Amino acid sequence: MFGASGGPRRQGVALEAFKFALYLAVPISLTFFVAFNPTMLDKVIKNRMYVVYPPEGPRPPTNEELWEKIREKKNKEEQGR
Repeated sequence: MFGASGGPRRQGVALEAFKFALYLAVPISLTFFVAFNPTMLDKVIKNRMYVVYPPEGPRPPTNEELWEKIREKKNKEEQGR
């Protein structure tokens, strides 16, 4: 009735164990394949660039530059009187 394999229940458990092992092995092996292969990792990163930043614009003035502009403005106002 059950045959040499131990019965339908044991076959079902073996099938579920195989599916579970496959479920774990595929993502883990793909992760290792991509993570430890630098060329593949570069391809994936370049292919999945979701955020594209605009080119960098001019930098705001530093504190020293701002204080210098304030001093120049005050000097111009004093000279204008």
